Order: sequence, then structure tokens, then C-alpha cells
Amino acid sequence: MKSDLDALMQARDLDAILIFGDAEHNPPMYYFVGGGHVSGALLIKKTGKDPVLFYNDMERDEAAKSGLKTVSWSEFPVSDFEAQSNGDRLLAQALRYKKILEEYGLSRGRVAVYGKVEFSSLFGAMMKLAQLMPDVDFDGNVTGNSALLYAQETKDDVEVARIRQMGAVTTTVVKMVQDYLTSCNVREDEVLLKEDGSPLTIGDVKGKIALWLAERGAVNVEGMIFAIGRDAGVPHSVGNPQDLITLGKTIVFDIFPAEAGGGYFYDFTRTWSLGYATPDAQALYDQVQEIYNKVIENLDLNASFIEYQRMTCEYFESKGHKTQLSTTTPLDGYVHSLGHGVGLNIHERPWSRLTSDPDNILKPGVVVTIEPGLYYPEKGMGFRIEDTYWVRPDGKIEILAEYPYDFVLPMKKWKQE
Repeated sequence: MKSDLDALMQARDLDAILIFGDAEHNPPMYYFVGGGHVSGALLIKKTGKDPVLFYNDMERDEAAKSGLKTVSWSEFPVSDFEAQSNGDRLLAQALRYKKILEEYGLSRGRVAVYGKVEFSSLFGAMMKLAQLMPDVDFDGNVTGNSALLYAQETKDDVEVARIRQMGAVTTTVVKMVQDYLTSCNVREDEVLLKEDGSPLTIGDVKGKIALWLAERGAVNVEGMIFAIGRDAGVPHSVGNPQDLITLGKTIVFDIFPAEAGGGYFYDFTRTWSLGYATPDAQALYDQVQEIYNKVIENLDLNASFIEYQRMTCEYFESKGHKTQLSTTTPLDGYVHSLGHGVGLNIHERPWSRLTSDPDNILKPGVVVTIEPGLYYPEKGMGFRIEDTYWVRPDGKIEILAEYPYDFVLPMKKWKQE
């Protein structure tokens, strides 16, 4: 949690954190600022001190909404440094950053750097800043032993409530999609039809999903997976917009929207077969559901997340499928890890990969996905079940949005011969 950040920074000998970029769709900045139209900002968080936000004057009201101490960029006009830089704009920017850091007592020490920005300009300025400030160690390790990612790993009640609300939005839209699909007319060749009698495509369905999410204050920041047939057998295939929605083919519907403005995510997947399922497809789906249920029944407080991945691999291998337990990067069978943390990032700590560090555990406050799957693109089918769970402070593990696990969805206007 954010309250843990100073201790995490001290443990890593960090004197400060720098975060660059906008307040929207930029998880490190959003974590402190809470969104809003604050662009091209800089946030400085010194260990043991409150953060300071540097902002553009035109966005002073938006910056003030953050509740943080704010400083206008106009107090450090870049024009003051252009004469020193002989027209080198990146050097002028670096000189500006140097002046700010020195005024805030950061002329030496270890400073972690975060943020989502256009890479080349910031990289160039930071390279020059490192030369100007040789006594400062600028640390870009944001994927490993990162203080900020460790702080974000556990959520407080307000964060969980926002994720839960996104779960309610997500499952509402999923139900709308299910109702829409099962109400469609069906052509003789088992292709679904739109209201005007033309074939229904993946692209048509995605358009409706985007609209229904937007109407409820959510957006597909990271995209969405709605894939049928062979594409359902490739885990991160988002689906071909031209593909026709057809009865009896597996559809993997993986939806992971966020609050509009770049806030908290939810992650959810169901696999459907409209009208009927082939015996092979039903058998594989049943295996995915069986291991999903087994994992959920065995989830335990402070248990290793990695061990549930191992449990899933062992189960699938007992059924004759390839997994990462004994096959390097399998392309069919069970090809990914069991789950991951969810928050301001759609993928964050804790991790369940077999190669993850042992401190990836189900401790109080984490929000994680559980998402086993099987994938056989050459058979034209794939399967995944996914829900998002919260490890509560009392140690109980709670699903944040419930939804049925029906695989075959009966069509309201079609009768199987």
C-alpha cells in the first residue's frame, strides 16, 4: 500500500522517486495524482517526505485537485536554460531538471525513475542529466525490485472498491453481449445475423462492447480479446474483425477494461460455444473448469502463488497436455501462467510464473486473477476461465464479481435439428 512506500524506499536505499508524464493512463503518476488532465508533469517523492507535483499553468486547477503540494513549471522557465545550452533543447531540459533537483536537496544519492512518456526525448534529457549530476544514481529498475511496484501490490479498501465497481461494469457488459448473441437470428450455415440480415462479425461485437463500456465510464485501455475458432486457440489473439460469429465454435472473451481516465482495471474471461459444442470442445472445457475449481478450493492466505501454477501444470500434464513444467515455451496445451496481480496496471505483482521470486504470495491486500486455459489453434479451439480475487485483511479470499460459467449458450431463435 502507499503507506508502505517510505519503508520500501528506505529498504532499497532510495533517496527519491521521480515520475514523468501525464496523470491519465500513466499508472505511476496516477497512483499519486489520481488522474485528471495534468500533462507533461513531474512528481518528486523524497523518502519520508510528501510528494511534490510540477505542472503546466494552464492545468493549475486540475493539478490542485490532486491535493498534493504543487509547483508551476513557470517557476523554472526553460528559457532560463536555453542560453546555457547553445540551442540544445534536451540539454536545456536537463539543466532545468538539475536546478529543480538541487533546490529539493537531491544533488546526490539514489533516485528511481518512473512514468509513461515519449521515450526518445526523456531518454535524451536523462542521459544529459546523468552527466550533469554524476553524484546522483538514476535507477531505472522498475520491473524487478521496484519500491513502487511493491507498494502497489497491496490495495486499501478504496482501491478494492474501485476494482470491484469495475468488475460490476465488466460483468454487466458481458451479460449484454451474451444476451445480444443468443438473441440473433441464425443463417442456414449457422452464421449469426445482425438486425439488418447481414452476417455478424467479431468487429461488430467489439464495437458494441466499446460503446457499452463507454456508457458506463470504462474504456478498453489495453484492448480486448474476442476471438473465435483458431484465434481462440492463440491466447493473446485479439480476434479478426472480419471473422463471422458462428455456432459451435469456441469463443474466448477476455475483457479487461479500466476506469475512464486511466484508473483501476478489472480482468475477466469466459469461453462460450453458441448453440452447441463438439464433444472434443466440451471435454477440454470441462478440464479447464475442473482445475479452475480445484485451484479456487485450495487458495490459502500467504500461500505461494507459484505453487498454484505448479498445481495447474501438473493437472494438465496428467491429462496429456503440454505445459511449461516440462516443455520450453509450448505453443499448444497450457501455455501461460495461472494469474497475476491487477490494479492500476492490468498486469502487476504478485506473479505466478514458475520462475517468479518466492515472495510472490497471496498476502492480505493483493488482488489477483485466476485464469487456467487450454489452447489448440490447429484444432480450431481455445478455452480460458478467469476471475479476479481479493485476499481480504481477515485472510478470506473473495471473488470481486460473480458470473456464470456456462460454456454452451442456447440460442433463443435457433433449434438444433
